[in-house]
Parts: sequence; structure tokens; C-alpha cells
Amino acid sequence: MVVAYTVTPELRLRFKKPFGELIQGSYSQTMAAVGEIMAKEKPFMLISVGDRVSRNLTEVHLNPKLSIIDNKCMRKRIEPQEFTAKHVVHVSNPGGTITEEAVAAISAVFETDKEFQIIVEGEEDLLTLVAVLYAPVNSLVVYGQPREGIVVVRVTSEKKAEAMDFLKAMKNVRKAK
Repeated sequence: MVVAYTVTPELRLRFKKPFGELIQGSYSQTMAAVGEIMAKEKPFMLISVGDRVSRNLTEVHLNPKLSIIDNKCMRKRIEPQEFTAKHVVHVSNPGGTITEEAVAAISAVFETDKEFQIIVEGEEDLLTLVAVLYAPVNSLVVYGQPREGIVVVRVTSEKKAEAMDFLKAMKNVRKAK
């Protein structure tokens, strides 16, 4: 496993702020809001990052093209969830890092029309940046904002540039473990 990026202490605070539109509320309120956004904006595709949000979207039949999960909620192990994706990929991505393996898996998903689930051994949070970077423009990336709701990131060229800026600001360590 080669670690491509490591979050710096300075960036940890920036990552606590939503990277897109924060939608607060209960399960039914947040899922209804995503449903409305999907109906109104008709995004090219839907991507989810995080176990709870991926599960919630699937339960309301808003099936993501890509779900990135780590079988944890709030850093505690949970029962693995079966999603609609027929193709499952396992990657290693330790907390606070982004591995080359995870980047390659995410980017490869967007070269096919199949639905995928990426199961991360480690932590999936920072992979939101990679999903935004590689997702087609006019897609939605949805992730959970702990104790607040969900965040909807509309993929635009500006958002892609912002994701790239975050990655450039991360410590590029390129070390093998």
C-alpha cells in the first residue's frame, strides 16, 4: 500500500466544515431533500461516501453509482450492509490518508457504467475529495456530516479545483507500508 496524501493538522479544521450544501434534519427530511434535488437537477450520477448515508439513500431507492463505505458509523464497527451494487472492490486506506490504491479504484469506477461499492479497510472520509475530483461534472456526491445531517456536493469544475487544492495542501508522503 502506498500512501499518496496525509492530512496535516492545519487541514483537519478545514475538513470539519461542509464541502458542499449542508442539509440538516432527520432521516426522512434529509432523504426527501436529496430526492427533491435529484428530481429538480437531474444529476448525471449519484455518489455516496459513508455507511449511514449510503444505506439511507439505498433505502429510499436513490441508488448511488458508487458507494464508498468502511463498515463503521462514528468510528464504531457496524453490521455490513448489502447494497444494490453488483461490483464490490476492497481497498486499504488508513485514517487521515488517501492511498494510491483508493484513488485508482475510485477513478476506475467512472470509466464504466456499472454500479460499484468500495469497501475501505481503514477510513473513507477523505475519499470524498477523490470522488469529487473524478466524478463527471453535474454529478452529486453525498456524505454524512456527523450529528448535523448530510452534505450534498454538486460536482462542478470549480468544486473539482477546490478538491484538487485540498489534495495539494495535504502532505504528499508517497511511502510504502
